[in-house]
Amino acid sequence: MHYQVAPFSEVKLVRCTRGSIYDAIIDLRPESATFKDHTGVMLSLENHKMLYIPEGFAHGFVTLEDSTEVFYQMSEFYAPEHGRGVRWNDPTFEIPWPLVPTRMSERDRTYPDFGD
Repeated sequence: MHYQVAPFSEVKLVRCTRGSIYDAIIDLRPESATFKDHTGVMLSLENHKMLYIPEGFAHGFVTLEDSTEVFYQMSEFYAPEHGRGVRWNDPTFEIPWPLVPTRMSERDRTYPDFGD
């Protein structure tokens, strides 16, 4: 689950243009009434849905089909020194992923739990 901190916090708009994904976001804004809440949605070529991700939210997805393609629009350039993350299956958030990923980057695999 990825996000960038200020001054490079991002707004994202995500759409699946081929195949399908389960896309999840977590509210990491401490002042928010929905702090640590998550939501997830299925995005696919067929359903034409998009997901708006405000600043202060972590974002991640799992592909559900081979050859899936995802299209992002972002409000900021990638700034690796401002990039942060939490583990995709952190028990703090209890995201009901539809499947366990079979391939994942080392960075995503080794993000800490939110409480650490």
